[in-house]
Formats: sequence, C-alpha cells, structure tokens
Amino acid sequence: MCKTAQVTQAMIGYFEGDLRRINHLLKVFAYASTIGQLEMLDPPTQRVLELAALTHDIGIKVSERKYGSASGLDQQREGPAEAEMLLHALQVDPDVTQRVCWLIAHHHTYDHLTGLDYQILVEADFLVNMDEDGMSEASIRTIGKQIFRTAAGLDLLRSLYPFCAEP
Repeated sequence: MCKTAQVTQAMIGYFEGDLRRINHLLKVFAYASTIGQLEMLDPPTQRVLELAALTHDIGIKVSERKYGSASGLDQQREGPAEAEMLLHALQVDPDVTQRVCWLIAHHHTYDHLTGLDYQILVEADFLVNMDEDGMSEASIRTIGKQIFRTAAGLDLLRSLYPFCAEP
C-alpha cells in the first residue's frame, strides 16, 4: 500500500469525527500535491511535501489539551513529536520523517522560506486558510504579495481570487 494513502487514513483516524480538520488536511494535501507536480518536484521531495501536507496540523490536539489553544506556535512545538510517532508506526523512512517533522515545526513561520517543499506547503495552507478563515480581500492581496513565489501557487491564487491578478 502507498505510504501517502496509509498516512491519509491514519490522519483521518487521528482527527476522527472532526470533519473540519479532516477536510482541511485533505484540501491542503490536494493543493500541495498539485503545486508540487506543476513545479515538477523530484519524486522524493514530492513525497515529503505530500506527507507534510497531510500531517502539518497534527499538533493541534496536543496543543489544545496542553495549552487550551491551537495557536500556530503551539502547533509547531507539539506537532513534530506526534508526527514522528505516527510516521514511525507506518514505517516511513527516517530521513523522510525528519524532513516532514521539520516542515511541521516551521509551517507557521514565514520569514526565510527555504526549500521548495516548505514554500509550497505554506502556499497550500494559505490557499485553504484564506477561504476557511474568510480572509478579507486586502489580507489575501497582502499574503499573495508577501508569501507566494511559485508559478503554480500564484496561478492558483489568481484563479481562486481574480482580484489578485490586478496590479
């Protein structure tokens, strides 16, 4: 069985009954996978990106339990250990797991977006959050200008929010 399918199934089980979070991770996965393929990532980087997209918010449950909050910083702090346990149980390669955990630990940190997998994960998460959070046109424009760098991510942003195509 494909590791991506196993991780998808495991994450749906992890968030069992929480349709909002399950749908969020599936949407981020779809955008990340699409952008990565359009940007022609090499297969190992694409695999890391897809697993990171599926697990990027895994720290939410622990954060809410420990801190009463699902803040981005708390997610970054708590997510890697949760992801490492899940990925280890599914026998994901340790090098892949290490990079996925690094991405989880940084996916709400937007200065110094290094690595195409990191850039794409952040873009995909924003594409979903813009809709789910009901962001204003001004906020979407600002994020588009400050964060989006990939041609595929920019194309999707402009297709979803045509006002971003304006100068």
